[in-house]
Amino acid sequence: MTKMTKNSLSTEVSATQTSQEQLSRRNFFRKAATYSASAVVATSVLAPVSVKAALLKSKKDDENIMEEKPWSLELGKPVSEDLYGMPSPYEHNVTRRGTPILSSGNMQASIAVSPIQDLSGIITPNGLFFNRCHGGTPTIDPNQHRLMIHGLLEKPIVLTMDELKKYPSVSRVHFIECPANGGPEWRGPQFNSIQFAKGFMSCAEWTGVYIKDILRDLGLKKEALWMLAEGIDDSHMGRTIPVDKVLDDAMVVWGQNGEALRPEQGYPIRLLVPGWEGNLCVKWLARLEFAKEPFYAKEETAKYTALTKSGKAIQHFYANEVNSVVTSPCPEKPWKDVKKGDMIEIEGLAWSGMGTIKGVDISFDGGKNWVEASLKGLVLEKSWTRFSYMYKYEGKDILLSSRARDDAGHIQPTVKQERDTVGVEGVYHRNGIHTWSVKANGEVTNVQILS
Repeated sequence: MTKMTKNSLSTEVSATQTSQEQLSRRNFFRKAATYSASAVVATSVLAPVSVKAALLKSKKDDENIMEEKPWSLELGKPVSEDLYGMPSPYEHNVTRRGTPILSSGNMQASIAVSPIQDLSGIITPNGLFFNRCHGGTPTIDPNQHRLMIHGLLEKPIVLTMDELKKYPSVSRVHFIECPANGGPEWRGPQFNSIQFAKGFMSCAEWTGVYIKDILRDLGLKKEALWMLAEGIDDSHMGRTIPVDKVLDDAMVVWGQNGEALRPEQGYPIRLLVPGWEGNLCVKWLARLEFAKEPFYAKEETAKYTALTKSGKAIQHFYANEVNSVVTSPCPEKPWKDVKKGDMIEIEGLAWSGMGTIKGVDISFDGGKNWVEASLKGLVLEKSWTRFSYMYKYEGKDILLSSRARDDAGHIQPTVKQERDTVGVEGVYHRNGIHTWSVKANGEVTNVQILS
């Protein structure tokens, strides 16, 4: 006869209790699933077929529901462990990405593009905001940083960061878009990826001061028609901006999405020119100079001009035109496990540097026929706007396009219309209608439909 000790008896009782608890847990879920399925049968007129099917399926033993997971059986990390919150390790693929193809010979003068296919809403997290540099990211001590404002002013001034922040602050939601967003694709699709084709942009809530509020104290002279903004990074990047825009909504900002600017976004301060090309939003801002004429800096002569079919270049065109792109589905997010008759949400982003998005149309045949999508969430001026359309999957190939319009009357052109106007030699300000080829199996490919 085996002698039963107190410890072994305790272990056996514990094992029996665990077995009974698991059996009880399984029985509970089986009964719950049976009850839910019965409820669906009784109300099948009101309940969607997909919900009914899901509840019926839940009668089966799903180990992810039936069994306790390790994280539910042990204490988690203390709240004091991560003093700055980080994403889940299971989101490790959601990152900015770069490629030597988009660099100028080194990664100090390059771009890291935003994973717009993985974002929700209209606010881009600071760690995923696209990053464009011309000479690398400097590390600046804000206590030593100064903003000099001079030129055609009655009272030129040099401001510390503390002095700058004494002006009344405002917070506004605006997108920033590199004017080269989509630029590699003037002649045809180059990237089978929405991140590399359209990820040269992001949207955030910015906090700072309107420049017009500073100028009230400084006395802008009447002959001042242009403002030069210059950064203090290695490239000393400078751009000229018309005073009319400066006096409208241009800002010096120090906050992004509720915290200080990240170093790659211009810490401690940058310029924000809402709706206009991102290159104007000078980072690591150190100087604003007012003058009668444009400064014709390198970035607005050798670059950031539009070469037309005639061989002449267009200068001083600034606003990012009305644009849109379907973000789901896309090459990174194809349709999976879809069956004929399933309802699928098509979702995307629309934006305009000239005003507010008023509507977005969707086409399933490359632009021959259009239906209107719904705008969802906040609809703000010079900001991203989400659009959505519920599509009944038909189990066939489609050519999925989106076409946005704004309250200023602008509408996205076809690729042919855009090429007829400016040719194919350009780099900047491309906003022709974008199209995905979606195969019956859900695979998505970047294509172009001329008209």
